[in-house]
Amino acid sequence: MGLKSYPRPYFDLVIAAFALVMSMSLPSAFLPIFARQLNPSEFLVGLVSSSWFISRLFTELPSGILADRFGRCRLLMVGVATSAVGAFVCSMANIIYVLILGWALWGLGTGLFFICSSTIIFDLFGSSMRGRALGTFHALEFIGSLIGAPIGSFMVGVTDYKGVFLAASFLLVFSFLVAFLSKSLHKTDTKNAEITSELYLKKVLPSRKNWNLTVGYIDSLSRMLIWAGLNGTFFPLFANLELGISVGLIGLIVGMRTVGIVVATAMSGHLSDKFGRKPVAIIGMMLEVGSLYARMYALTFEALMPIALIEGLGLGMILTSMMVLLSEVAPIKYRGGAVGMDRTFMDLGGLLGPLLFMAIYELYGSYYAFLSGIIIFLINVAMMLTVRLPKATKDDESVHDI
Repeated sequence: MGLKSYPRPYFDLVIAAFALVMSMSLPSAFLPIFARQLNPSEFLVGLVSSSWFISRLFTELPSGILADRFGRCRLLMVGVATSAVGAFVCSMANIIYVLILGWALWGLGTGLFFICSSTIIFDLFGSSMRGRALGTFHALEFIGSLIGAPIGSFMVGVTDYKGVFLAASFLLVFSFLVAFLSKSLHKTDTKNAEITSELYLKKVLPSRKNWNLTVGYIDSLSRMLIWAGLNGTFFPLFANLELGISVGLIGLIVGMRTVGIVVATAMSGHLSDKFGRKPVAIIGMMLEVGSLYARMYALTFEALMPIALIEGLGLGMILTSMMVLLSEVAPIKYRGGAVGMDRTFMDLGGLLGPLLFMAIYELYGSYYAFLSGIIIFLINVAMMLTVRLPKATKDDESVHDI
């Protein structure tokens, strides 16, 4: 099954996602700087970034339930519209509290979009093609992220911070129109009127009975602990303060990691379809272990660049294979809720990660911060070995004819 034979709603979804991800990456390079100009309080500046996750922490699971109950596409459009409103509010910010509100709305809407888009892809493709489809989708998303940040940085010099937020809101309006006008995407809506909250929670809550799902949730939590805590907070400070690497060069290291993610998400989907989700995920985790160990002893920019590429390859392999695995261990009627629960754990990791790794760094030093990351991934490898994947059902192998 080649790319040309993919169902039409997949391509509409890719276009909407590309515009949305590009919009959210436009202010990524200057958001803390703009926040600090509005208010020098370190707490409030930190709250700006945290608001992205706080607004989603208690809404991801209910959103997944609503997606299963009333349809994916409707909630997806609500998410994009909410993000557009959030971006516009950010463009009007003259005080930091308005920026916090706008960024929180933006994050909330983006969360709704990703829950619904992932679930729609799970519904569109059978198990034998799901990895390839999701991997391509993620790769295109990360390309939007890769080009968005430098474009946003350039636009600041031409307009100002608020102009970039306004441009982002226009991109989000475009994303909304793509979804709204796509007749084929609307046809993907599936509803389950029989869902009750009590039954639903039993099907998607982490527990010994739902062990395969629980392993996926813990992976999402720990992966975001590393992403937001070690990579996003601790490492830039460590590289700048202890290694003397400039902010510009740190940005190149981050860019090289993103290149690795783009390559891996495109390739690992195909590999996971051919060789299985577990082997690809475990290889990705071991690449992460190796890259974290190497970073303990890499003292120069030149040494860190290839390590960042390997790290990105590992992250991309884990991201795609674990998302597809989640779709296959979750009951078909409850996929939206399972994705919502998974993203709730991810948001929790985003909140706790910076606090955890900064505390380890301040109390014990950089060596133990890296070592903690290695231990987390090794625990994940051990847990992945316990997962037993169910055989694909006839319904799960079918592809919607849309």
